[in-house]
Amino acid sequence: MRVRIFKTWDRVRSSFWFLPAVMAGGAMLLPFATVALDEPVTDWLTLNWGWTFSGGAEGASSLLGTIAGSMITIAGVVFSMTLVALSLTSSQLGPRLLRNFMRDTTTQTVLGTFVATFLYCLLVLRTIRHADEITFVPHLSVTLGVLLAVVSVGVLIYFIHHVSVSIQANEVVSRVGTELIEGIDRLFPENIGRGAPGIPTEPPDAGFFDTFGREARPVGSAGDGYLQFVDGDALMALAMQEDVVIRLERRPGHYVVAARPLVLVWPGNRVTDQLADEVNSAFALGKERTPDQDIEFAVNQLVEIAIRALSPGVNDPFTAMTCVDHLGSALCRLAQRDMPSPYRHDTQAKLRVITPVFMFPDVADAAFNQIRQYGRSSAAVTIRLLETIAVVAGSAHRPEDRAALLRHAQMINRGARDGLLEQEDRQEVKERFLSAGQLLSESPDSDL
Repeated sequence: MRVRIFKTWDRVRSSFWFLPAVMAGGAMLLPFATVALDEPVTDWLTLNWGWTFSGGAEGASSLLGTIAGSMITIAGVVFSMTLVALSLTSSQLGPRLLRNFMRDTTTQTVLGTFVATFLYCLLVLRTIRHADEITFVPHLSVTLGVLLAVVSVGVLIYFIHHVSVSIQANEVVSRVGTELIEGIDRLFPENIGRGAPGIPTEPPDAGFFDTFGREARPVGSAGDGYLQFVDGDALMALAMQEDVVIRLERRPGHYVVAARPLVLVWPGNRVTDQLADEVNSAFALGKERTPDQDIEFAVNQLVEIAIRALSPGVNDPFTAMTCVDHLGSALCRLAQRDMPSPYRHDTQAKLRVITPVFMFPDVADAAFNQIRQYGRSSAAVTIRLLETIAVVAGSAHRPEDRAALLRHAQMINRGARDGLLEQEDRQEVKERFLSAGQLLSESPDSDL
């Protein structure tokens, strides 16, 4: 159930239709309330404030018709501006960033404002009576329509500013970097991996793995797609209910092929069709990767922007360096977090679930490898990579994390020797490499 809710909510908040549809629904209900309250509220507002609409039926009809026509026209302009921004983002920064723009609640709210104002004026317009014997003018409703039109003009001005800012490369990189840091805070809280009091997180003995390898039975995936979400609580409850151990073979972000092993279950003789269906119900598959449980996805977005900026057709090393800065900021935070244990135990300290864990060295590989490969001929980007490693070194305390950083520093230095033509550039890179190696408490001289 949680998986279905997650998929539905993720699809809804990444769409341009949901929030405008909700606002349009509210706008369709609002005229009934304002028309019903029109007479008593209009008299009170007129006596105390004196600013309600005081024209006749013809004037009210003309005013509402003008507002409705202008709102639907502006809504078309907003849709056009949005599509232009999406097209520019896709071609310049990468198609995977379209999802970030579609999840922008500001754009969704702006679209909903104009559509809602149009529908409101249209529905109020139909309540006006022009006949001599029955004349009705909803003064309160017309006044509210004018206020909505004034608000819509302000919204349009803000939207123009918002679009102008949102398509700037630095703004896009900053938003993706913020999403990456939020993902780290969500997936790697400080106390993760320590376990509850009395519940171990250490690995079982080698004999268990031998037995598990011989007797475990795979459960195949029910479909194809990218693994978007795993309901760990449901898997834990299922493992306790069936008294089995479940080992996940894929983690969020991996592509899953139908009928290929999704998990291994031990003892294998307890695997039934019902258990396989329940296992599959704890996994959400989709057409694309999502950042909710897949931290590598946000890293790859920054890397994609950087390598596109380094392409000969764009040749924008400054954007690439901005991406490196945000990757360094995320790695600094990740280096200070406890890495989760792959072993999940129940309240009786029995091993129930084994999960693949995405560790700091894996994130560092995803962050640095492609930028290093594409930026080896750019002295500025190479130097910034080494400077970023030096900054992250100040936050890295685990030996394996520092070893991963040193390994990347060495590869960057070797790539610069082959990719940079000027001796002075190579010398400057060497100096940054020596500085990073010293901060990592290693002696890099043997690799020079």
